[in-house]
Amino acid sequence: MKIRRITATPINLTLEAPYVWVFGELDGFSPTIVEVETEDGLIGLGEAPSAAAAAIIRDVLASRLIGRDAFDIAGAENVCLPYWTGVQSINDRNRIMAFGAIEMALWDLRGKAWNQPLYQLLGGAVRKAIPFTDYFSLRGDGPDTIGEKTPEEVADYCVELHETYGTTFFEGKFSTEDPKISLRVIELIRKKLGDDVMLRIDSNQAYSLATARQLVRPLEELNVRNWEDPVATIEEMRELRRHCSIPFSTHNIDIARAVELRVPDAIVGNPAVHGGIGRLIRFIGACEHAAIDFWCYSGDSGIGSAAYLHLCAALGWIREPNQSLFRMQTTDIIEGGPFSPLNNVVPVPEGPGLGVTLARDKLAACHRDYMERGPKNKYHNPASPGTYRRLPLN
Repeated sequence: MKIRRITATPINLTLEAPYVWVFGELDGFSPTIVEVETEDGLIGLGEAPSAAAAAIIRDVLASRLIGRDAFDIAGAENVCLPYWTGVQSINDRNRIMAFGAIEMALWDLRGKAWNQPLYQLLGGAVRKAIPFTDYFSLRGDGPDTIGEKTPEEVADYCVELHETYGTTFFEGKFSTEDPKISLRVIELIRKKLGDDVMLRIDSNQAYSLATARQLVRPLEELNVRNWEDPVATIEEMRELRRHCSIPFSTHNIDIARAVELRVPDAIVGNPAVHGGIGRLIRFIGACEHAAIDFWCYSGDSGIGSAAYLHLCAALGWIREPNQSLFRMQTTDIIEGGPFSPLNNVVPVPEGPGLGVTLARDKLAACHRDYMERGPKNKYHNPASPGTYRRLPLN
């Protein structure tokens, strides 16, 4: 089965309201949707979490893969990426993500050719109901949604999710310049929803080590399940561990450093960031050996999210809920999307490959938004447009 064509389409995924995080307000994401078509007419789907991947795929990688066997994933990597230490030495993250999206599409093609869901190709399912958190943050106003401006409104939003969808797993931003505001959010959610609700927080490296130390005691008393990137480096995280019993997570994928320093307790990742599904499977195996948890982060379309679902179905070590912004997305580029967790879980798609179908009208609309408006600016600082915030905030 030979590869005939590869297309890469940058799109905008808009959130219903921009959420507040460490660098300002974020109103959406700009991933690249990849289609790998074979001479038999099958199309595999993949996703890179960066619009910059589109040009790399079109201008560099596609020509290297046209005419090659679509099942030869190892061969595809050999012609697309230098040896792993070589590509890391020049910090070529966009090239890694670009190939990771293609590799995902090649796995989707395998499943479609063999009429098997991806989780079966990965060894079968250890679970089919995949847990996710619902997300919360202070939010600005969107086109049709008034965002939550106060801790009280954020807590009421979480109560609404609990009553409507049965949500008891929550994760949210804890990165306000005045940390007392973020702390008040957690206090109110705990007060309104009780002790049995899981609460995870993400500070995105917002705080100095001194400030993080001051936050430890109240967060422990509020029974926070996990604290993501409380400080800027793994070395500072190691120092914070001396004072804190809350588990830490990070997006830093330097597992050798994590083993050496014995922090973090979990790594939060994405298949494309690791160079594809195959590399992520090996990475999660290393995490299991080191007793470091792993789960997937949020911000993808239904294509990338479907990959998470299949990986979580097949890999028993992904024990904690994945992050989810599903509820905040206004649209998706798959039929029936976005996914919608009910009682904290989403069922793994049972169709062949990733089990999702591309909605071409929605893809075209999201691509048109990208072409007309440009990529989403995750660093938009509403308090001082055109400038970038500096860390730590406190």
